[in-house]
Amino acid sequence: MALPLTAPVERTLRLAVSRQVDREVDEFAGVDERLLLAVAALDANAFRQLYDRFAPMVYGLALRNLRDEHLAQEAAQEVFLELWRVADRFDPQRASARTFVMMMAHRRSVDRVRSEQAGRERAQRDAREQDAHVASPEDDTMEFLHMNVERVAVRAALDALTDRQREAIELAYFQGFTYPEVAAYLGTPLGTIKSRIRDGLLRLRDELGSRP
Repeated sequence: MALPLTAPVERTLRLAVSRQVDREVDEFAGVDERLLLAVAALDANAFRQLYDRFAPMVYGLALRNLRDEHLAQEAAQEVFLELWRVADRFDPQRASARTFVMMMAHRRSVDRVRSEQAGRERAQRDAREQDAHVASPEDDTMEFLHMNVERVAVRAALDALTDRQREAIELAYFQGFTYPEVAAYLGTPLGTIKSRIRDGLLRLRDELGSRP
């Protein structure tokens, strides 16, 4: 039977564990990592420093993706607002601060691109509906059915993959991650991620090719 710990012994063990955690954080954490960990603790000064260090990179990435200065500025601001809220999810043992921030910036840019594209598509649909030569109800129905059949086929093909293959492919092709970003996000070697995606795509090709 284990003996109960005395208060001094318990304090000593807690201190040892705390120091070990600090050493592990120090091992993985550079300047950016320390700032991001401080932001997770709601340190406003650390947030200002982190903003100054990363704002040009975040804005540059957003501008490359969006090709619009105003939209890029808005996306960059949204990234840092989100960063303030979710900094406590950062784990320096899984990814660097730069990877964490830039993946967030990439996702936000992709969301913006999709939102802008969806807005344009809605405007185009509205224009077509107002046009006197809109397609007949029969044509619209057939197009709707065709699109839904394709979606069902793709979803069924994805379900045929392993969980790991499907996860990697969805991150890379549905959420717009690069292969290195997928590897960092999943904490998996890049070579393994490439193999999963390659094997998964081959399986998808076979699954879709076998369907009528």
